[in-house]
Amino acid sequence: MHPVQIIIQARMTSTRLPGKVMLPLCGKPVLQVMIERLPRWRDSIIVATTNDGTEAPIMALCQKLGVATFQGDTEDVLGRYYGAATKFGAKPNTTIVRLTSDCPLIDESLCSDVIKLHKENQFDMVNLGPHSGFPRGLDCCAFSFQLLEAAHLNATDPAAREHVTLGMPKFQTMTTHTLSAGSDYSHLRITLDEPDDYKAISAIYAHFNNRLDFSFADLMKALKEKPELTDINKHVEQKSV
Repeated sequence: MHPVQIIIQARMTSTRLPGKVMLPLCGKPVLQVMIERLPRWRDSIIVATTNDGTEAPIMALCQKLGVATFQGDTEDVLGRYYGAATKFGAKPNTTIVRLTSDCPLIDESLCSDVIKLHKENQFDMVNLGPHSGFPRGLDCCAFSFQLLEAAHLNATDPAAREHVTLGMPKFQTMTTHTLSAGSDYSHLRITLDEPDDYKAISAIYAHFNNRLDFSFADLMKALKEKPELTDINKHVEQKSV
C-alpha cells in the first residue's frame, strides 16, 4: 500500500487579498471550489490551516464538508505540513502532495498524473508548475513523507520553514521530475493573490456557467479563444514560486 495525503495550506491572513480562501466563487467559498475540483481525492485531503485565531471560517467550512484539518503555526508552514501528515498517520512511503489554497482552478487529472509518477517511479519529488510551462495557478508537488520529515527536522532558515520544499535539496540527494505542459503557458496567470486575480478567475468560471467539471484542455481552449479573460490580471506581477 502506498497511501496519499493531499495537504492544502490555507489561511485567512493573506496580505494582498485577506480572506481570499473564503471569497465567493460559483456560490461557494474559494476553498470549497478547490476541494470540489478534486473529487477523486476527496478522502485524502487535509486542510492545514493556522492557529492564530483567524482560522475559524476555514475550520467551520471543513467541518461542514467533512474534510480533515490540522492547525499549526502561521509562518512555519513546513511544521504545519509535518504536523498534518503525522496527525493522520503518514508512513515513510506516504506520498505527500502539496497544494496551496490560491489555486481554485486546480486540475484533478494533472494532480493525478503527478501522484502516479511519484508512486510508480523512484523520483523523490515530482513537480507541476509554471517553470514546466503550465499557467501559474495549477501548481502541484508530490514527495515522500520521509523527505518532508528530513526537511522538518533539519530546516532552520525562516524561508525554508515558510516555503516547505525550499530546503529539501539541502538535506538529501534528490531526484526530481517536472511534468511538462508540452507548450509554454507560463505567461497565463490563474492564481489568486490580488483583487484582479479574483475578477479573472470569476470571469473564467462564468464562462463555464459556474460549472466545476471542466478539464485543463477545456480551460486552455477557453483562454485561447477569449484572451480577454486573462487580460483582466495580466498586469499583476508574477511572484516567484
